[in-house]
Amino acid sequence: MKKKIVLAYSGGLDTTVIIPWLKENYDADIIAVCVDVGQEADWETIKRRALDTGAVSCHIADVKQEYVEGYVWPALKANALYEDKYLLGTSTARPLIAKTLADYARKEGAAAVAHGATGKGNDQVRFDLGIMTFAPDLEIIAPWRTWTIKSREEEIEYLEKRHIPVPMKKADSYSRDDNLWHISHEGLELEDPSNEPRYDTMLKMTVPPERAPDKPEYVKIEFDKGIPVAVNGEKLNGVSLIAALNKTGGAHGVGLTDLVENRIVGMKSRGVYETPGGSILYYAHQELEHICLDRQTYAFKQQVAQKMGEIIYGGLWFTPLREALSAFVDSTQNTVTGAVTVKLYKGAISSAGASSPHSLYNSGIASFTTGDLYDHADAKGFIRLYGLPVLVRSLMEQAKKDR
Repeated sequence: MKKKIVLAYSGGLDTTVIIPWLKENYDADIIAVCVDVGQEADWETIKRRALDTGAVSCHIADVKQEYVEGYVWPALKANALYEDKYLLGTSTARPLIAKTLADYARKEGAAAVAHGATGKGNDQVRFDLGIMTFAPDLEIIAPWRTWTIKSREEEIEYLEKRHIPVPMKKADSYSRDDNLWHISHEGLELEDPSNEPRYDTMLKMTVPPERAPDKPEYVKIEFDKGIPVAVNGEKLNGVSLIAALNKTGGAHGVGLTDLVENRIVGMKSRGVYETPGGSILYYAHQELEHICLDRQTYAFKQQVAQKMGEIIYGGLWFTPLREALSAFVDSTQNTVTGAVTVKLYKGAISSAGASSPHSLYNSGIASFTTGDLYDHADAKGFIRLYGLPVLVRSLMEQAKKDR
């Protein structure tokens, strides 16, 4: 009986090549698994392509709800970013894809799991670590680390020689990853950081900001313990809510990020990310935290946000540290309930007001009008004690000069 290999299959260029390559190099049945995390995909066409190129079966796993609730919301609640800009679209999805692959490998009795991540990229780390977590005994096959193909052009040539249809146009051969949260673009003119991105032809979800409407749009988002639950008064589940904000934000050109980032493996790479809905949610969530969290909690949470971004980007989702940090973040979100209105205009997001039943903003204290809760005269003694180290040092320096 032939051994079985479960392949993470997207129907894109890499995995279209990998099915025939695996058949030529392994005496095994190839089981394609498409993990639906909200990417725009014609699953019937993709399934047919997998079977036509040699897979014995192709499964479609719809995990969109699990993706949002178990991976996107924890990142949002943490305000996790990588290198100040990247909203972790690919990074949050890969652990769940790896977990799903391991689940199917167990169901199918597979001996190995294969994926199309390159030997230069981050995804090989994320996939491998996820598979190791849930199926440590299975072989991991990553063709890009072993085959002789060196470029996307050679992949296209590989398919053409075998009379297999190429699932893309040569002129549009960006390396893309998309899901409910974002779309990423790499390759072509982006490989030279001095080039301006060709937004007119590149973008899929977002209009270039200069083409956005000349009139701003206001969007009200409601949160319950850090989780967005409604848009403009309409209660929505997570999947529908993100999809709605993607459409609205994309129409106004918001959420574009052009980033030269430090990959896990050590090199720098450049990518353009479209995250319209995610950018709106991050902005609104942070605005709500500004009125709901005290100074020390907010300051420490900023440190946690940076560390969470590094952990998620680095493929370390299934680790005790990530779980512990998420537990801390969850504890901070108990009061992050309320509503935030944002204004969208030609690529920009700005605040148009926030409210919460747990707001720490007290107009009686903050107002310039003196009230019972704050006596201006108290400030003198506070400042003297607060600045005591400054005062003592200055007195010592003065004494030295007087000698």
